[in-house]
Amino acid sequence: MISCNISPASEDVADFIVRYSPRAVESLYELARTRCVNLVSQEYAIVHVPLSGVLPLSFAHHTYSAIPKLYGLQDTTAPEASGILPVFSQPNLMSTGQGVLIGLIDTGIDYTNPLFQNPDGTSRILRIWDQTLESENPPEPVAGFQPFYGTVYRREEINRALASENPFELVPSTDTNGHGTFLAGVAAGRQIQNPSAFSGAAPDAMLAVVRLKPAKQYLREFFAVAADADAYQENDIMTAAAFLLGVAGQYRMPLVLCLGAGTSQGSHSGISPLAMQLQALSGTRGFACVTGAGNESGFRHHYLGKLAPDQKYEDVELRVADSTSGFSMELWADASEVYTLGFISPSGEVIERVPMSVGEENTFSFKLDASSIFISYQITESSSGRFLAFLRFTAPAPGIWHIRVYPTLLVSGQFHIWLPMQGFLTEDTGFLRPDPDITITDPGNAPLLLTVSTYNHVTGILYIHSSRGFTATGQIKPDLAAPGVNVQGPGILPGTSRLPRQTDSAVREAVPPSSSISLTRKTGSSIAAAITAGAVACLFSWGFTQGNDTTLTSISVKSILIRGAERKEAFRYPNSQWGYGTLNLYRAFLQMRE
Repeated sequence: MISCNISPASEDVADFIVRYSPRAVESLYELARTRCVNLVSQEYAIVHVPLSGVLPLSFAHHTYSAIPKLYGLQDTTAPEASGILPVFSQPNLMSTGQGVLIGLIDTGIDYTNPLFQNPDGTSRILRIWDQTLESENPPEPVAGFQPFYGTVYRREEINRALASENPFELVPSTDTNGHGTFLAGVAAGRQIQNPSAFSGAAPDAMLAVVRLKPAKQYLREFFAVAADADAYQENDIMTAAAFLLGVAGQYRMPLVLCLGAGTSQGSHSGISPLAMQLQALSGTRGFACVTGAGNESGFRHHYLGKLAPDQKYEDVELRVADSTSGFSMELWADASEVYTLGFISPSGEVIERVPMSVGEENTFSFKLDASSIFISYQITESSSGRFLAFLRFTAPAPGIWHIRVYPTLLVSGQFHIWLPMQGFLTEDTGFLRPDPDITITDPGNAPLLLTVSTYNHVTGILYIHSSRGFTATGQIKPDLAAPGVNVQGPGILPGTSRLPRQTDSAVREAVPPSSSISLTRKTGSSIAAAITAGAVACLFSWGFTQGNDTTLTSISVKSILIRGAERKEAFRYPNSQWGYGTLNLYRAFLQMRE
Protein backbone atom coordinates (compact mmCIF):
# COMPACT_ATOMS: atom_id res chain seq x y z
CA MET A 1 0.00 0.00 0.00
CA ILE A 2 1.36 3.42 -0.96
CA SER A 3 1.88 5.71 2.05
CA CYS A 4 1.05 9.42 2.11
CA ASN A 5 3.04 11.81 4.29
CA ILE A 6 0.56 14.70 4.16
CA SER A 7 -3.04 14.96 5.34
CA PRO A 8 -5.34 15.12 2.29
CA ALA A 9 -8.02 16.69 4.49
CA SER A 10 -5.83 19.71 5.22
CA GLU A 11 -6.81 23.12 3.87
CA ASP A 12 -3.21 23.41 2.66
CA VAL A 13 -3.61 20.46 0.28
CA ALA A 14 -5.18 20.62 -3.19
CA ASP A 15 -7.13 17.71 -4.67
CA PHE A 16 -7.33 16.72 -8.33
CA ILE A 17 -9.28 14.03 -10.19
CA VAL A 18 -7.09 12.27 -12.73
CA ARG A 19 -8.03 9.73 -15.38
CA TYR A 20 -5.47 6.94 -15.69
CA SER A 21 -4.84 3.50 -17.17
CA PRO A 22 -4.45 0.55 -14.76
CA ARG A 23 -1.43 -0.52 -16.83
CA ALA A 24 0.36 2.75 -16.12
CA VAL A 25 -0.05 3.21 -12.37
CA GLU A 26 3.65 3.82 -11.73
CA SER A 27 3.79 6.49 -14.42
CA LEU A 28 0.84 8.15 -12.67
CA TYR A 29 2.92 8.49 -9.49
CA GLU A 30 5.82 9.88 -11.49
CA LEU A 31 3.61 12.38 -13.32
CA ALA A 32 1.90 13.51 -10.11
CA ARG A 33 5.25 13.73 -8.29
CA THR A 34 3.64 12.46 -5.11
CA ARG A 35 2.77 9.16 -3.45
CA CYS A 36 -0.49 10.68 -2.17
CA VAL A 37 -2.57 9.10 -4.90
CA ASN A 38 -5.77 7.18 -4.18
CA LEU A 39 -7.05 4.84 -6.91
CA VAL A 40 -10.81 5.08 -6.47
CA SER A 41 -11.68 3.01 -9.56
CA GLN A 42 -10.14 1.30 -12.58
CA GLU A 43 -10.33 4.64 -14.38
CA TYR A 44 -9.99 7.48 -11.86
CA ALA A 45 -7.48 8.46 -9.20
CA ILE A 46 -7.44 11.28 -6.65
CA VAL A 47 -4.13 13.14 -6.41
CA HIS A 48 -3.29 15.25 -3.35
CA VAL A 49 -0.56 17.91 -3.64
CA PRO A 50 0.51 20.98 -1.63
CA LEU A 51 -1.86 23.86 -2.40
CA SER A 52 0.91 26.46 -2.56
CA GLY A 53 2.32 24.84 -5.69
CA VAL A 54 -0.91 25.05 -7.75
CA LEU A 55 -2.30 28.49 -6.89
CA PRO A 56 -3.84 30.40 -8.52
CA LEU A 57 -6.17 27.63 -9.67
CA SER A 58 -6.73 27.87 -13.39
CA PHE A 59 -8.28 25.97 -16.29
CA ALA A 60 -5.23 26.98 -18.27
CA HIS A 61 -3.15 24.58 -16.19
CA HIS A 62 -5.74 21.97 -15.17
CA THR A 63 -8.62 20.47 -17.11
CA TYR A 64 -12.18 21.28 -16.12
CA SER A 65 -12.86 17.72 -14.97
CA ALA A 66 -9.67 17.58 -12.86
CA ILE A 67 -10.89 20.29 -10.49
CA PRO A 68 -13.41 18.75 -8.05
CA LYS A 69 -16.89 20.22 -8.40
CA LEU A 70 -18.89 21.20 -5.34
CA TYR A 71 -21.97 19.19 -4.40
CA GLY A 72 -24.80 20.33 -2.15
CA LEU A 73 -27.57 18.57 -0.23
CA GLN A 74 -30.74 17.91 -2.21
CA ASP A 75 -33.28 19.20 0.27
CA THR A 76 -35.11 22.11 1.11
CA THR A 77 -46.17 7.62 5.13
CA ALA A 78 -44.31 7.22 1.95
CA PRO A 79 -43.49 3.43 1.92
CA GLU A 80 -47.17 2.60 1.41
CA ALA A 81 -47.47 4.84 -1.66
CA SER A 82 -44.31 3.27 -3.11
CA GLY A 83 -45.72 -0.25 -2.89
CA ILE A 84 -43.07 -1.22 -0.32
CA LEU A 85 -45.19 -2.12 2.72
CA PRO A 86 -47.36 -4.58 0.74
CA VAL A 87 -44.15 -6.48 -0.07
CA PHE A 88 -43.45 -6.84 3.67
CA SER A 89 -46.78 -8.61 4.23
CA GLN A 90 -46.63 -11.12 1.39
CA PRO A 91 -45.63 -14.59 2.71
CA ASN A 92 -43.91 -15.46 -0.57
CA LEU A 93 -41.87 -12.27 -0.54
CA MET A 94 -41.16 -11.04 3.00
CA SER A 95 -38.35 -9.01 1.49
CA THR A 96 -37.28 -6.31 3.93
CA GLY A 97 -33.65 -5.81 2.96
CA GLN A 98 -32.16 -8.84 4.73
CA GLY A 99 -28.57 -9.52 3.74
CA VAL A 100 -28.20 -6.24 1.81
CA LEU A 101 -25.96 -3.27 2.57
CA ILE A 102 -27.20 0.28 2.03
CA GLY A 103 -24.34 2.74 1.70
CA LEU A 104 -24.97 6.41 2.47
CA ILE A 105 -22.65 9.27 1.50
CA ASP A 106 -23.91 12.31 3.34
CA THR A 107 -23.59 14.30 6.57
CA GLY A 108 -23.10 11.27 8.82
CA ILE A 109 -25.45 9.42 11.14
CA ASP A 110 -26.60 9.52 14.76
CA TYR A 111 -25.58 5.94 15.48
CA THR A 112 -27.19 6.08 18.96
CA ASN A 113 -30.68 6.33 17.43
CA PRO A 114 -32.58 3.08 18.19
CA LEU A 115 -33.85 3.02 14.60
CA PHE A 116 -30.38 1.82 13.57
CA GLN A 117 -30.14 -0.89 16.21
CA ASN A 118 -31.30 -4.48 16.43
CA PRO A 119 -33.88 -5.40 19.10
CA ASP A 120 -31.00 -6.51 21.36
CA GLY A 121 -29.45 -3.03 21.19
CA THR A 122 -26.54 -3.91 18.87
CA SER A 123 -25.87 -1.72 15.85
CA ARG A 124 -26.92 -2.42 12.28
CA ILE A 125 -24.13 -0.10 11.09
CA LEU A 126 -21.12 -2.07 9.81
CA ARG A 127 -18.85 0.92 9.23
CA ILE A 128 -18.72 4.67 9.72
CA TRP A 129 -16.02 6.59 7.88
CA ASP A 130 -15.99 10.09 9.30
CA GLN A 131 -13.91 12.23 6.96
CA THR A 132 -14.02 15.16 9.41
CA LEU A 133 -12.22 13.38 12.27
CA GLU A 134 -8.47 13.06 12.00
CA SER A 135 -6.74 10.51 14.23
CA GLU A 136 -3.10 9.75 14.92
CA ASN A 137 -3.33 6.47 13.05
CA PRO A 138 -4.54 6.43 9.43
CA PRO A 139 -7.65 4.35 8.72
CA GLU A 140 -7.04 0.67 8.02
CA PRO A 141 -7.46 -0.57 4.45
CA VAL A 142 -10.89 -1.97 3.61
CA ALA A 143 -10.79 -4.77 1.03
CA GLY A 144 -7.64 -3.27 -0.49
CA PHE A 145 -8.82 0.36 -0.45
CA GLN A 146 -6.90 2.80 1.75
CA PRO A 147 -8.62 5.98 3.02
CA PHE A 148 -5.81 8.49 3.57
CA TYR A 149 -7.75 10.74 5.94
CA GLY A 150 -10.53 10.74 8.49
CA THR A 151 -11.34 7.93 10.93
CA VAL A 152 -13.09 4.61 10.36
CA TYR A 153 -15.20 2.97 13.08
CA ARG A 154 -16.11 -0.71 12.91
CA ARG A 155 -19.33 -2.28 14.10
CA GLU A 156 -17.53 -3.77 17.09
CA GLU A 157 -16.39 -0.32 18.21
CA ILE A 158 -19.90 1.09 17.69
CA ASN A 159 -21.39 -1.71 19.81
CA ARG A 160 -18.91 -1.03 22.62
CA ALA A 161 -19.83 2.64 22.47
CA LEU A 162 -23.57 1.86 22.62
CA ALA A 163 -23.01 -0.32 25.69
CA SER A 164 -21.09 2.42 27.50
CA GLU A 165 -22.41 5.32 29.55
CA ASN A 166 -20.74 7.90 27.29
CA PRO A 167 -20.78 6.48 23.74
CA PHE A 168 -19.33 9.59 22.08
CA GLU A 169 -16.15 9.26 24.11
CA LEU A 170 -15.47 5.98 22.28
CA VAL A 171 -16.98 6.77 18.87
CA PRO A 172 -17.16 10.57 18.52
CA SER A 173 -18.72 10.59 15.03
CA THR A 174 -21.94 12.64 14.88
CA ASP A 175 -24.35 14.19 12.41
CA THR A 176 -24.58 17.86 13.26
CA ASN A 177 -26.75 18.56 10.23
CA GLY A 178 -29.29 15.74 10.54
CA HIS A 179 -29.62 15.19 6.80
CA GLY A 180 -27.73 11.90 6.72
CA THR A 181 -29.56 10.55 9.77
CA PHE A 182 -32.90 11.35 8.14
CA LEU A 183 -31.99 9.60 4.89
CA ALA A 184 -30.71 6.55 6.74
CA GLY A 185 -33.96 6.34 8.67
CA VAL A 186 -36.14 6.69 5.57
CA ALA A 187 -34.08 4.07 3.72
CA ALA A 188 -33.45 1.53 6.49
CA GLY A 189 -34.89 2.60 9.87
CA ARG A 190 -36.29 -0.41 11.71
CA GLN A 191 -40.01 -0.88 12.24
CA ILE A 192 -41.50 0.53 15.43
CA GLN A 193 -45.07 0.80 16.70
CA ASN A 194 -44.71 3.11 19.69
CA PRO A 195 -44.88 5.98 20.38
CA SER A 196 -45.83 6.29 16.68
CA ALA A 197 -45.65 3.80 13.85
CA PHE A 198 -42.62 4.10 11.61
CA SER A 199 -40.66 1.93 9.20
CA GLY A 200 -37.86 2.55 6.79
CA ALA A 201 -38.20 1.19 3.28
CA ALA A 202 -35.77 -1.68 4.03
CA PRO A 203 -35.90 -2.10 7.84
CA ASP A 204 -33.68 -5.21 7.93
CA ALA A 205 -30.88 -3.93 5.70
CA MET A 206 -27.44 -3.21 7.14
CA LEU A 207 -25.83 0.22 6.86
CA ALA A 208 -22.42 1.66 6.02
CA VAL A 209 -22.06 5.43 6.28
CA VAL A 210 -19.58 8.05 5.10
CA ARG A 211 -19.68 11.47 6.70
CA LEU A 212 -18.34 13.90 4.11
CA LYS A 213 -15.96 16.62 5.18
CA PRO A 214 -16.89 20.19 4.17
CA ALA A 215 -15.38 21.53 0.95
CA LYS A 216 -12.04 23.29 1.26
CA GLN A 217 -11.81 27.05 1.18
CA TYR A 218 -9.69 27.26 -2.00
CA LEU A 219 -12.43 25.52 -4.00
CA ARG A 220 -15.15 27.63 -2.41
CA GLU A 221 -13.23 30.72 -3.51
CA PHE A 222 -12.64 29.38 -7.02
CA PHE A 223 -16.34 28.60 -7.55
CA ALA A 224 -17.52 31.58 -5.42
CA VAL A 225 -19.46 29.46 -2.91
CA ALA A 226 -20.04 30.94 0.54
CA ALA A 227 -17.99 29.59 3.45
CA ASP A 228 -21.14 28.66 5.39
CA ALA A 229 -22.86 26.76 2.53
CA ASP A 230 -23.25 22.99 2.86
CA ALA A 231 -20.77 22.11 0.11
CA TYR A 232 -18.85 18.88 -0.45
CA GLN A 233 -16.12 17.91 -2.91
CA GLU A 234 -16.59 15.55 -5.83
CA ASN A 235 -13.35 13.70 -5.06
CA ASP A 236 -14.48 13.02 -1.46
CA ILE A 237 -17.70 11.46 -2.79
CA MET A 238 -15.74 9.34 -5.27
CA THR A 239 -13.44 8.16 -2.49
CA ALA A 240 -16.47 7.41 -0.31
CA ALA A 241 -18.01 5.26 -3.05
CA ALA A 242 -14.79 3.24 -3.33
CA PHE A 243 -14.74 2.78 0.46
CA LEU A 244 -18.33 1.52 0.56
CA LEU A 245 -17.61 -0.92 -2.26
CA GLY A 246 -14.76 -2.25 -0.15
CA VAL A 247 -17.05 -2.73 2.86
CA ALA A 248 -19.63 -4.57 0.76
CA GLY A 249 -16.90 -6.79 -0.68
CA GLN A 250 -15.50 -7.54 2.75
CA TYR A 251 -18.91 -8.75 3.97
CA ARG A 252 -19.87 -10.26 0.59
CA MET A 253 -23.11 -8.33 0.53
CA PRO A 254 -24.99 -6.62 -2.31
CA LEU A 255 -24.61 -2.83 -2.12
CA VAL A 256 -27.22 -0.14 -2.76
CA LEU A 257 -25.55 3.25 -2.87
CA CYS A 258 -27.79 6.16 -1.87
CA LEU A 259 -26.51 9.59 -2.88
CA GLY A 260 -28.41 12.59 -1.49
CA ALA A 261 -26.09 15.27 -2.88
CA GLY A 262 -25.85 16.77 -6.34
CA THR A 263 -24.43 19.64 -8.37
CA SER A 264 -25.58 21.94 -11.18
CA GLN A 265 -22.01 22.25 -12.42
CA GLY A 266 -21.02 20.41 -15.56
CA SER A 267 -22.48 19.69 -18.99
CA HIS A 268 -25.63 17.91 -17.70
CA SER A 269 -24.87 14.98 -19.96
CA GLY A 270 -23.73 12.45 -17.36
CA ILE A 271 -19.98 12.44 -18.07
CA SER A 272 -18.56 13.94 -14.85
CA PRO A 273 -15.84 11.86 -13.15
CA LEU A 274 -18.25 10.83 -10.36
CA ALA A 275 -20.94 9.88 -12.86
CA MET A 276 -18.46 7.89 -14.94
CA GLN A 277 -17.12 6.09 -11.85
CA LEU A 278 -20.63 5.01 -10.85
CA GLN A 279 -21.61 4.22 -14.45
CA ALA A 280 -18.72 1.76 -14.75
CA LEU A 281 -20.14 -0.20 -11.80
CA SER A 282 -23.69 -0.39 -13.10
CA GLY A 283 -23.20 -3.72 -14.83
CA THR A 284 -21.70 -5.30 -11.69
CA ARG A 285 -23.83 -7.96 -10.03
CA GLY A 286 -25.13 -6.85 -6.66
CA PHE A 287 -24.48 -3.12 -7.12
CA ALA A 288 -26.98 -0.31 -7.67
CA CYS A 289 -26.77 3.45 -7.28
CA VAL A 290 -29.80 5.66 -6.60
CA THR A 291 -29.60 9.43 -6.85
CA GLY A 292 -32.11 12.26 -6.65
CA ALA A 293 -32.93 14.40 -9.67
CA GLY A 294 -32.54 17.57 -7.59
CA ASN A 295 -34.71 20.47 -6.48
CA GLU A 296 -33.80 23.06 -9.10
CA SER A 297 -37.04 23.67 -10.99
CA GLY A 298 -38.61 27.06 -10.33
CA PHE A 299 -35.46 28.81 -9.12
CA ARG A 300 -34.61 30.37 -12.53
CA HIS A 301 -31.13 28.82 -12.67
CA HIS A 302 -31.18 27.50 -16.25
CA TYR A 303 -31.22 29.48 -19.49
CA LEU A 304 -31.76 27.91 -22.91
CA GLY A 305 -30.53 30.03 -25.81
CA LYS A 306 -31.37 29.66 -29.48
CA LEU A 307 -29.60 31.89 -31.99
CA ALA A 308 -30.89 32.23 -35.56
CA PRO A 309 -28.33 32.00 -38.41
CA ASP A 310 -28.55 35.75 -39.12
CA GLN A 311 -28.67 36.85 -35.47
CA LYS A 312 -25.68 38.91 -34.32
CA TYR A 313 -26.01 38.09 -30.62
CA GLU A 314 -28.46 37.10 -27.91
CA ASP A 315 -28.89 39.12 -24.72
CA VAL A 316 -29.24 36.95 -21.60
CA GLU A 317 -30.76 38.96 -18.76
CA LEU A 318 -29.73 38.02 -15.24
CA ARG A 319 -31.11 39.57 -12.07
CA VAL A 320 -28.53 39.72 -9.27
CA ALA A 321 -29.97 40.13 -5.78
CA ASP A 322 -28.68 42.50 -3.13
CA SER A 323 -25.88 41.28 -0.86
CA THR A 324 -24.55 38.86 -3.46
CA SER A 325 -20.83 38.51 -2.83
CA GLY A 326 -20.18 36.42 -5.92
CA PHE A 327 -21.11 33.36 -7.95
CA SER A 328 -19.98 31.29 -10.91
CA MET A 329 -21.90 30.19 -13.97
CA GLU A 330 -21.24 27.95 -16.96
CA LEU A 331 -22.24 28.21 -20.62
CA TRP A 332 -22.23 24.89 -22.49
CA ALA A 333 -22.87 24.10 -26.15
CA ASP A 334 -22.49 21.21 -28.58
CA ALA A 335 -19.13 20.43 -30.15
CA SER A 336 -20.33 22.17 -33.34
CA GLU A 337 -20.74 25.52 -31.55
CA VAL A 338 -18.30 28.22 -30.39
CA TYR A 339 -19.40 31.44 -28.65
CA THR A 340 -17.80 34.54 -27.21
CA LEU A 341 -19.27 36.86 -24.60
CA GLY A 342 -19.71 40.51 -23.74
CA PHE A 343 -21.30 42.17 -20.70
CA ILE A 344 -23.40 45.16 -19.68
CA SER A 345 -23.55 45.99 -15.97
CA PRO A 346 -26.69 47.34 -14.21
CA SER A 347 -25.19 50.84 -14.39
CA GLY A 348 -24.82 50.55 -18.19
CA GLU A 349 -21.07 50.02 -18.36
CA VAL A 350 -20.11 47.82 -21.31
CA ILE A 351 -17.44 45.15 -21.69
CA GLU A 352 -17.16 44.54 -25.40
CA ARG A 353 -17.00 41.10 -26.95
CA VAL A 354 -14.17 39.21 -25.22
CA PRO A 355 -12.04 37.47 -27.85
CA MET A 356 -10.95 33.89 -27.52
CA SER A 357 -7.30 33.05 -26.96
CA VAL A 358 -6.23 29.46 -26.42
CA GLY A 359 -4.66 28.95 -22.98
CA GLU A 360 -5.54 32.46 -21.78
CA GLU A 361 -7.99 33.54 -19.09
CA ASN A 362 -9.13 37.08 -18.40
CA THR A 363 -10.50 39.11 -15.52
CA PHE A 364 -12.34 42.36 -16.29
CA SER A 365 -13.06 45.04 -13.71
CA PHE A 366 -15.81 47.64 -14.06
CA LYS A 367 -15.02 51.28 -13.42
CA LEU A 368 -18.45 52.40 -12.22
CA ASP A 369 -19.05 49.34 -10.05
CA ALA A 370 -16.76 47.37 -7.78
CA SER A 371 -17.57 44.31 -9.85
CA SER A 372 -15.22 42.01 -11.73
CA ILE A 373 -15.75 39.03 -14.05
CA PHE A 374 -13.36 36.15 -14.64
CA ILE A 375 -13.85 34.31 -17.94
CA SER A 376 -12.27 31.16 -19.32
CA TYR A 377 -13.15 29.65 -22.71
CA GLN A 378 -12.71 25.91 -23.23
CA ILE A 379 -13.17 25.29 -26.96
CA THR A 380 -13.19 21.52 -26.41
CA GLU A 381 -13.78 20.47 -22.81
CA SER A 382 -11.70 17.33 -22.35
CA SER A 383 -14.34 14.95 -20.98
CA SER A 384 -17.34 15.86 -23.13
CA GLY A 385 -15.85 17.48 -26.24
CA ARG A 386 -18.38 20.27 -25.78
CA PHE A 387 -17.78 24.03 -25.72
CA LEU A 388 -17.57 25.62 -22.26
CA ALA A 389 -17.34 29.22 -21.08
CA PHE A 390 -16.75 29.44 -17.32
CA LEU A 391 -17.60 32.75 -15.59
CA ARG A 392 -17.02 33.94 -12.04
CA PHE A 393 -18.60 37.18 -10.82
CA THR A 394 -16.95 38.89 -7.85
CA ALA A 395 -18.83 41.58 -5.89
CA PRO A 396 -21.46 41.92 -8.66
CA ALA A 397 -23.59 45.05 -8.54
CA PRO A 398 -27.25 44.26 -7.78
CA GLY A 399 -29.70 44.70 -10.62
CA ILE A 400 -30.10 43.47 -14.19
CA TRP A 401 -26.96 42.24 -15.94
CA HIS A 402 -26.84 41.56 -19.68
CA ILE A 403 -24.65 38.70 -20.85
CA ARG A 404 -24.27 39.14 -24.59
CA VAL A 405 -23.68 35.83 -26.39
CA TYR A 406 -22.04 36.13 -29.84
CA PRO A 407 -21.83 33.22 -32.30
CA THR A 408 -18.30 32.48 -33.48
CA LEU A 409 -19.11 29.10 -35.01
CA LEU A 410 -22.81 28.35 -35.31
CA VAL A 411 -24.64 25.24 -36.52
CA SER A 412 -27.61 24.61 -34.24
CA GLY A 413 -27.46 27.96 -32.43
CA GLN A 414 -28.41 26.31 -29.13
CA PHE A 415 -26.58 26.85 -25.85
CA HIS A 416 -27.26 26.38 -22.14
CA ILE A 417 -26.26 28.46 -19.14
CA TRP A 418 -26.52 27.04 -15.63
CA LEU A 419 -26.21 28.95 -12.39
CA PRO A 420 -25.16 27.11 -9.20
CA MET A 421 -27.70 24.97 -7.38
CA GLN A 422 -30.04 26.35 -4.75
CA GLY A 423 -28.08 26.82 -1.53
CA PHE A 424 -24.95 28.02 -3.35
CA LEU A 425 -26.59 31.20 -4.64
CA THR A 426 -28.28 34.21 -3.09
CA GLU A 427 -32.04 33.87 -3.19
CA ASP A 428 -33.73 35.88 -5.97
CA THR A 429 -30.67 35.73 -8.22
CA GLY A 430 -31.77 34.17 -11.51
CA PHE A 431 -32.50 34.58 -15.21
CA LEU A 432 -35.42 36.77 -16.28
CA ARG A 433 -36.35 34.29 -19.05
CA PRO A 434 -35.45 30.91 -17.50
CA ASP A 435 -36.12 27.43 -18.82
CA PRO A 436 -37.39 24.94 -16.18
CA ASP A 437 -36.22 21.85 -18.05
CA ILE A 438 -32.77 20.22 -18.17
CA THR A 439 -32.23 21.00 -14.49
CA ILE A 440 -31.37 17.53 -13.19
CA THR A 441 -28.28 17.65 -11.00
CA ASP A 442 -25.25 15.45 -11.57
CA PRO A 443 -24.56 12.58 -11.25
CA GLY A 444 -28.28 12.03 -11.97
CA ASN A 445 -27.77 12.66 -15.69
CA ALA A 446 -25.73 9.46 -16.07
CA PRO A 447 -27.79 7.04 -18.22
CA LEU A 448 -27.30 3.86 -16.17
CA LEU A 449 -27.91 5.30 -12.70
CA LEU A 450 -31.40 5.17 -11.18
CA THR A 451 -32.49 8.82 -10.98
CA VAL A 452 -35.74 9.76 -9.25
CA SER A 453 -37.79 12.95 -9.24
CA THR A 454 -40.00 13.95 -6.32
CA TYR A 455 -43.78 13.94 -5.87
CA ASN A 456 -46.31 14.31 -3.08
CA HIS A 457 -47.67 10.85 -2.32
CA VAL A 458 -50.76 12.31 -0.57
CA THR A 459 -51.92 14.62 -3.37
CA GLY A 460 -50.28 12.78 -6.28
CA ILE A 461 -48.79 16.07 -7.51
CA LEU A 462 -45.20 16.58 -8.59
CA TYR A 463 -43.12 18.59 -6.12
CA ILE A 464 -42.97 22.17 -7.40
CA HIS A 465 -39.15 22.30 -7.28
CA SER A 466 -38.48 18.77 -8.55
CA SER A 467 -35.80 19.01 -11.24
CA ARG A 468 -36.85 18.17 -14.78
CA GLY A 469 -35.20 16.32 -17.63
CA PHE A 470 -34.21 15.41 -20.10
CA THR A 471 -30.41 15.60 -20.16
CA ALA A 472 -28.61 18.15 -22.34
CA THR A 473 -27.99 15.38 -24.89
CA GLY A 474 -31.63 14.24 -24.91
CA GLN A 475 -31.29 11.09 -22.80
CA ILE A 476 -34.35 10.13 -20.75
CA LYS A 477 -34.10 11.36 -17.18
CA PRO A 478 -35.54 11.07 -14.58
CA ASP A 479 -36.28 7.34 -14.61
CA LEU A 480 -39.04 7.36 -11.98
CA ALA A 481 -40.77 9.61 -9.48
CA ALA A 482 -40.82 8.69 -5.78
CA PRO A 483 -42.40 10.22 -2.64
CA GLY A 484 -40.36 13.05 -1.18
CA VAL A 485 -42.78 15.69 0.14
CA ASN A 486 -43.43 15.97 3.89
CA VAL A 487 -42.00 12.51 4.52
CA GLN A 488 -41.52 11.29 8.09
CA GLY A 489 -38.08 10.32 9.35
CA PRO A 490 -35.73 10.56 12.34
CA GLY A 491 -34.59 13.90 13.68
CA ILE A 492 -31.42 14.54 15.63
CA LEU A 493 -31.87 13.27 19.18
CA PRO A 494 -31.48 15.82 22.00
CA GLY A 495 -27.86 16.66 22.70
CA THR A 496 -26.14 15.09 19.70
CA SER A 497 -26.32 18.27 17.62
CA ARG A 498 -24.31 20.09 20.29
CA LEU A 499 -21.24 17.94 19.75
CA PRO A 500 -18.35 19.90 18.19
CA ARG A 501 -17.04 18.99 14.74
CA GLN A 502 -13.32 19.20 15.56
CA THR A 503 -10.76 16.40 15.62
CA ASP A 504 -10.34 13.66 18.21
CA SER A 505 -8.11 15.87 20.36
CA ALA A 506 -10.98 18.26 21.01
CA VAL A 507 -12.94 18.04 24.22
CA ARG A 508 -16.38 16.60 23.47
CA GLU A 509 -19.59 16.64 25.39
CA ALA A 510 -20.59 13.09 26.32
CA VAL A 511 -24.17 12.29 25.43
CA PRO A 512 -25.73 8.98 26.41
CA PRO A 513 -27.96 7.20 23.92
CA SER A 514 -31.60 8.15 24.18
CA SER A 515 -34.38 5.60 24.61
CA SER A 516 -36.80 7.85 22.76
CA ILE A 517 -37.09 8.31 19.01
CA SER A 518 -37.55 11.81 17.63
CA LEU A 519 -39.45 11.94 14.33
CA THR A 520 -39.70 14.91 12.01
CA ARG A 521 -40.72 15.60 8.39
CA LYS A 522 -38.66 16.77 5.44
CA THR A 523 -39.09 17.46 1.73
CA GLY A 524 -36.64 17.07 -1.10
CA SER A 525 -35.09 15.01 -3.84
CA SER A 526 -32.74 13.15 -1.51
CA ILE A 527 -35.70 11.79 0.46
CA ALA A 528 -37.15 10.33 -2.74
CA ALA A 529 -33.75 8.78 -3.44
CA ALA A 530 -33.59 7.23 0.04
CA ILE A 531 -37.03 5.62 -0.32
CA THR A 532 -36.06 4.24 -3.72
CA ALA A 533 -32.75 2.95 -2.33
CA GLY A 534 -34.73 1.03 0.28
CA ALA A 535 -36.97 -0.42 -2.45
CA VAL A 536 -33.89 -1.55 -4.39
CA ALA A 537 -32.52 -3.16 -1.21
CA CYS A 538 -35.75 -5.14 -0.88
CA LEU A 539 -35.40 -6.25 -4.49
CA PHE A 540 -31.77 -7.27 -3.91
CA SER A 541 -32.84 -9.16 -0.79
CA TRP A 542 -35.38 -11.12 -2.83
CA GLY A 543 -32.81 -11.79 -5.53
CA PHE A 544 -29.59 -12.50 -3.60
CA THR A 545 -30.52 -13.37 -0.01
CA GLN A 546 -33.52 -15.49 -0.96
CA GLY A 547 -31.77 -16.85 -4.03
CA ASN A 548 -34.41 -15.92 -6.60
CA ASP A 549 -32.09 -14.03 -8.97
CA THR A 550 -28.39 -13.65 -8.24
CA THR A 551 -27.70 -11.80 -11.51
CA LEU A 552 -29.33 -8.49 -10.56
CA THR A 553 -27.39 -5.35 -11.50
CA SER A 554 -28.12 -1.65 -11.37
CA ILE A 555 -29.26 -1.85 -14.99
CA SER A 556 -31.64 -4.78 -14.47
CA VAL A 557 -33.08 -3.32 -11.26
CA LYS A 558 -33.87 -0.09 -13.08
CA SER A 559 -35.67 -2.03 -15.80
CA ILE A 560 -37.70 -4.03 -13.25
CA LEU A 561 -38.82 -0.89 -11.40
CA ILE A 562 -39.67 0.91 -14.65
CA ARG A 563 -41.90 -1.98 -15.72
CA GLY A 564 -43.69 -1.93 -12.38
CA ALA A 565 -44.16 1.86 -12.27
CA GLU A 566 -47.64 3.31 -12.06
CA ARG A 567 -48.63 5.50 -14.98
CA LYS A 568 -51.51 7.93 -15.40
CA GLU A 569 -53.60 7.96 -18.56
CA ALA A 570 -53.36 11.76 -18.77
CA PHE A 571 -49.58 11.67 -19.34
CA ARG A 572 -47.37 10.40 -22.12
CA TYR A 573 -44.39 8.36 -20.95
CA PRO A 574 -41.53 8.75 -20.61
CA ASN A 575 -41.67 12.45 -19.86
CA SER A 576 -39.29 15.03 -18.43
CA GLN A 577 -41.02 15.27 -15.04
CA TRP A 578 -42.22 11.77 -14.11
CA GLY A 579 -39.85 9.63 -16.16
CA TYR A 580 -41.59 6.31 -16.70
CA GLY A 581 -44.03 6.75 -13.79
CA THR A 582 -44.15 6.50 -10.00
CA LEU A 583 -42.29 3.90 -7.94
CA ASN A 584 -44.33 0.83 -6.98
CA LEU A 585 -42.26 -2.10 -5.73
CA TYR A 586 -45.21 -4.44 -5.32
CA ARG A 587 -46.31 -3.95 -8.94
CA ALA A 588 -42.72 -4.59 -10.01
CA PHE A 589 -42.85 -8.00 -8.30
CA LEU A 590 -46.21 -8.72 -9.92
CA GLN A 591 -44.82 -7.84 -13.34
CA MET A 592 -41.94 -10.27 -12.84
CA ARG A 593 -44.38 -13.02 -11.83
CA GLU A 594 -46.47 -12.45 -14.93
